[in-house]
Amino acid sequence: MENVLTSYGGKKTMIRRYVYGNVIETEAVLNKPEQENGVLPYFTVDEQAMTLSYTMEDKDQVYGLGENVRGINKRGWYYESKCSDDPEHKEDRHSLYGAHNFLVVDGKETFGIFVDYPGIIRFDVGYTRSEELVITASDWNLDVYVITGENVKDIVKQFRHLVGRSYIAPKWAFGFGQSRWSYMDEDEVREVVRKHRELGIPLDSVYLDIDYMERYKDFTLNNETFPDFAVFNEEMKKEHIHLVPIIDAGVKQEEGYDVYEEGLEKGYFCKKEDGSPFVAAVWPGKALFPDMLNKEAREWFGNKYQFLLDQGVEGFWNDMNEPAIFYTEDRLKNVLEELDKFKGQNLDLDKYNEFNGLVRSLSNNTEDYKVFYHNMNGEKIRHDRVHNLFGYNMTRAAGEAFERLEPDKRILMYSRSSYIGMHRYGGIWQGDNKSWWSHILLNLKMMPSLNMCGFLYTGADLGGFGADTTEDLVLRWLELGIFTPLMRNHSAMGTRVQEAYRFEKIDGFRHIISMRYKLLPYLYSEYMKAVLRDEMMFRPLAFDYPEDRRAVKVEDQLLLGDGMMIAPVYEQNAEGRYVYLPERMKLVRFQRRWNKRRRDPGEGRSLCRSSSDRCHLLHPPGSPDSDGKRWSVRRRSRLRSSGVHRLRRKCC
Repeated sequence: MENVLTSYGGKKTMIRRYVYGNVIETEAVLNKPEQENGVLPYFTVDEQAMTLSYTMEDKDQVYGLGENVRGINKRGWYYESKCSDDPEHKEDRHSLYGAHNFLVVDGKETFGIFVDYPGIIRFDVGYTRSEELVITASDWNLDVYVITGENVKDIVKQFRHLVGRSYIAPKWAFGFGQSRWSYMDEDEVREVVRKHRELGIPLDSVYLDIDYMERYKDFTLNNETFPDFAVFNEEMKKEHIHLVPIIDAGVKQEEGYDVYEEGLEKGYFCKKEDGSPFVAAVWPGKALFPDMLNKEAREWFGNKYQFLLDQGVEGFWNDMNEPAIFYTEDRLKNVLEELDKFKGQNLDLDKYNEFNGLVRSLSNNTEDYKVFYHNMNGEKIRHDRVHNLFGYNMTRAAGEAFERLEPDKRILMYSRSSYIGMHRYGGIWQGDNKSWWSHILLNLKMMPSLNMCGFLYTGADLGGFGADTTEDLVLRWLELGIFTPLMRNHSAMGTRVQEAYRFEKIDGFRHIISMRYKLLPYLYSEYMKAVLRDEMMFRPLAFDYPEDRRAVKVEDQLLLGDGMMIAPVYEQNAEGRYVYLPERMKLVRFQRRWNKRRRDPGEGRSLCRSSSDRCHLLHPPGSPDSDGKRWSVRRRSRLRSSGVHRLRRKCC
């Protein structure tokens, strides 16, 4: 591949590749440029410290890093690319479920950098020293890409072209989905569907968490609670409902379980240094992890999805694939021995903290990454060096299998853990969040960062997964969720139930969810354009209005495609919110019976009032409306009031 690429707009962009050490092939990049032999531009390289350093100006903005905490502009914190099972998503965290090592600096210099590195890597973006961007790797084996272009959008486009086309989900997967951990049997699923249908609330899919399985074993069915899954699945399809089961990364250690015994016989599980199977506990208790980096093991595991495809299933979600570890056998033994010394003691502050620390050390301990290995192309590689590739390759296993097993059908697939490259095989949801108002805003802020890295089919657990939700929080989150490609209400066992029909404002929920289907022609069109053109569906205002210093600072509004700006409400008891308008825009407020278009509010700061059961969006002048028409400042017509069911049949 040549290092100079011609962009779609006819402008030139330079992609340069620099290699340090013995690089582990991730297959994130499809067509690699030739290796450069010169000095890495922009950065100071310190091989001994294993760092890349860049001096920023005060007004420089830093964008990217995909799924992570804090703002759209990443300055002022340090982040880790370390796929982590951590549902808290607090501001003090440094990593979430994904590892997306691409960022763009925009300011004095404008360039992108992608560090193709599968181990844990740290990005200090002005945290230690306000003017310093420092990238620190765990070892010195890096494949570094530097991208220059006309602007941020051009750089992102070229990066997306470099890593390959994003996954395209089936049309039905853009409808509304309902989930909960867990719907325990067929009758509970029927009840969910019946309630939605009786109340006129659109629904296209129901997600099955771990309890559909036999004792949490992958590729099994609980024959007591789902006695004839194929027949039940066909019953749901007649209701225009797709069942979407979960698949976890750990395979239960149990004699007589065919997946376990076959994988053990063929040597397809991750091993310890002495060659014995690596055993760790997850949902089924003691489990083994398929070696997703072994091509043969990956193909074997992917073929196991056939079991559920044969039941008529057309969609899946992969979970716990960081991989999550509750404990390892060896660590549990050591911790239990250490805990014995606390018997009969008076636990003061120090002793109590020590006690708690020992217990907390059991789960997802990075030291456990150093005790098991993968077989990559015949080479034995310790897990910590390739940790961030596991979830990516689990989803890749499924995606490649679907191409073999169902070549004429699009199968829904999305994952919790990911690395750049996985975007070609599936989408992601933003992990096990909380029913916190701050997580609505975090959901919004992650959308453009994920789009930059190629993840277009994405969304959050609407209403929040953990903790007890409130009616107004679910409604406000749905106001954002109607715009995200993945629109799923999901919650945890033991929390307040949050299906739409559980609340008082049934009309409000019906109205908000129905608006999703009225918007679908526009949303699906913008999604496909973003896929086919290697562009972003969601963009910060800074990307389109780079000269507007106020727009550059706005992080709670997003541009959506060519014709929308969204500004969700994310504070409890708010009657609306202020929005910043970089130019004259048309405000569209969706009400229950019809769609009312108000006169454009002009430029600058404007108050948009919105009750919790209504939503609004804005159109720039000359942009396409949600019905495909274009408007001028003089035009005052209403949005076309298309029927929900007609649009569902057409678009889903």
